Amino acid sequence: MNHTCGENWRAHRDAILEQARIIVIKVGSAVLTTGGELDLRVVNSLADQVAMLHDQNRDMVLVSSGAVSAGRKHLRFGAEGNTLPEKQASAAVGQSRLMHGYDEAFERFRKSTAQILLTRDDLCSRHRFLNARNTFATLLANRVIPIVNENDTVVVQELNFGDNDFLASLILNLVQADLFINLTTADGVFAGNPDRDPEAHKYDCIASIKQLDLEAMCRGKTQSGAGGMYSKLLAAQRADQLGVPTLIVSGKTRFALEKVFAGHDLGTWILPGQRSVSQRKFWLAYNLTPEGSLVLDDGAKEALLFKGKSLLPAGITSVRGTFTAGDLVELLGSDGKRIGAGLSNYSSDDLARIGGRKTAELPHILGDQAVEEEAVHRDNLLLDVVY
Repeated sequence: MNHTCGENWRAHRDAILEQARIIVIKVGSAVLTTGGELDLRVVNSLADQVAMLHDQNRDMVLVSSGAVSAGRKHLRFGAEGNTLPEKQASAAVGQSRLMHGYDEAFERFRKSTAQILLTRDDLCSRHRFLNARNTFATLLANRVIPIVNENDTVVVQELNFGDNDFLASLILNLVQADLFINLTTADGVFAGNPDRDPEAHKYDCIASIKQLDLEAMCRGKTQSGAGGMYSKLLAAQRADQLGVPTLIVSGKTRFALEKVFAGHDLGTWILPGQRSVSQRKFWLAYNLTPEGSLVLDDGAKEALLFKGKSLLPAGITSVRGTFTAGDLVELLGSDGKRIGAGLSNYSSDDLARIGGRKTAELPHILGDQAVEEEAVHRDNLLLDVVY
């Protein structure tokens, strides 16, 4: 047991497992495939367990990879097709096969499923985000199990999520989930890379994921997946910001979900943060793409991190990138490390003019232009952004 979780973490875990009504489960391609091909036995076993939880009057959302693997063997380039057009062609062939496998598997339990394919562009518009939220709510209210995947066939590099771990963390906010379960090929989270260090300690429970040095713990990726353990822990950090607990557990373990909900100690339980950010702040920080960055002096950094203040132009030492008022920008310390992200009240050109200046000087510099005291208001700012 990880002593940092205290003695009662199992009771806390069991209470959450009992009470969780909306559960997001993410399953990676490395779990769903055997020998590089989609394994329908795994799909059927997963459907069996998800259906069991669904029968307990829980709403289930499944974020599933596997389309590229399912389609690759049907194309002439086979396993060697790793260019973006080849991956997209594989996804186009494989997505229908993946969904067919899920449809047939869930039909055995008389469960209806819905296919939802998303790109980052679908969620960066607040209007479209709210429309997607309404769609999910309607599906769940009608006891349908949404199966979500990135729309690999049409996505371009600038608009992709990077991996389905990131997409799953956005879905948590979209459906206001109570629990996040990430099925992987590892038995849980280890203090080091178990492939390189067989003596690496496995965490049964992690009390504060923000205190972990993820860079040191996680190196390398799974062969079939896109993200490896590093991206799964980043997703858990985002879940932590929403106050949602995460379970990282092996999807290769037979009936893993059934055992977990029966009280077995499998995988790694990650306790949720005590303070959660608003859904709107989470959306603007992760659904929008930063268009530039602001470098802050130490005084401004301290005011943001420890005093709950907004960012004033006086605290800006330099402006990077080109952006307009209302765009998302990253906030960096003088050491270049990310502090947070927020919506800029000014364009990059205007901030270059007023950066480092006192508030009283702004009207004289900007002339007839409307003056905002804050460069980034705290209501439009999220600290500890995890990309």
